[in-house]
Amino acid sequence: MGFNLRDRGDERVAQPVKRMRRIDVDDIVRVGRELGMRHLSLSAVAAELGVSTTALYRHVDGRWGLERVVGESLLDDLVLHDNPEHDPTRHLLSFGMQLRAFVLAHPGLGTYMQTLFPRGEAGRRLMTHEVVALGRRGYAPDVAIALSSAVAGNSINYSVAEDNQNARSDGLEDQRRDVTNQLAVDADLGETHRELPNFEHGEYVKLVLTATIRGLVSVAPPGRPLEQVIADLATTGMGI
Repeated sequence: MGFNLRDRGDERVAQPVKRMRRIDVDDIVRVGRELGMRHLSLSAVAAELGVSTTALYRHVDGRWGLERVVGESLLDDLVLHDNPEHDPTRHLLSFGMQLRAFVLAHPGLGTYMQTLFPRGEAGRRLMTHEVVALGRRGYAPDVAIALSSAVAGNSINYSVAEDNQNARSDGLEDQRRDVTNQLAVDADLGETHRELPNFEHGEYVKLVLTATIRGLVSVAPPGRPLEQVIADLATTGMGI
C-alpha cells in the first residue's frame, strides 16, 4: 500500500492507495481446482482471489479460457493404465471404465470433456496414449482414434448423467421410487419391468460399454482400414 498527497486547504494529507493484488495463472488454476468444474466461474474465482473479474482476463480468455486451464490441469492427473495382456475389447472396456471413475471423482469435468475434446495438451496426451495402446494391438492411428473416441464418448455420456444425478441427490430416491411404482402398475410395461434384473449403476455401464465395444471391434477389427469400416456402416444405414 502506498500514499497519495491530497490538498485540504492549507494542509496536505497523505491518503492510502490500494494496490491491486498480483495473481498469475497458477493462482487461477489452484482456486479453480478447489472450486471444482461444477462450480467454476470467473466471478467465483475472482471472489476467492480477492480481485475483480477484469483482473482474470489478463491471464485467461474469458470463460472458455478459464475452463481450459482448470480442466486441462485436472486431466493432467489422469494416468491411464494399459494391461498388455488385454485384447482390444478388454482394453477399450478398461479405458472406458477408467474414464468413468475419473470423471465421477471430479464433478463437472465430464461436461468439459463432452463439450469439446481435446482442448489442450493434457487431452491430446490421453488421445495419444490410446493411439499408441491400440497400435500395439494392430490398429492404424485413424482407426484407433475413431474407436477410442466412440468408447470415450459413451463412457463420458453415462458419467455426466450419473454426475448430474449426484448433484440432485436431494429427493432423487423419492422420485425414483415414484417412477418405479408407476411402471409396476402400468398395463403394458408393469409385468416386464418387474422381471428386469436390478444393477448397480457402475455394473450397468460396464455391461452397456461391453456390448458397444464388441460391436465396434466386430466392424473394426485390427488391420481393417477406416474407409472400409465407414463403408460397411454406411451400407447398414442406407435408406434410413
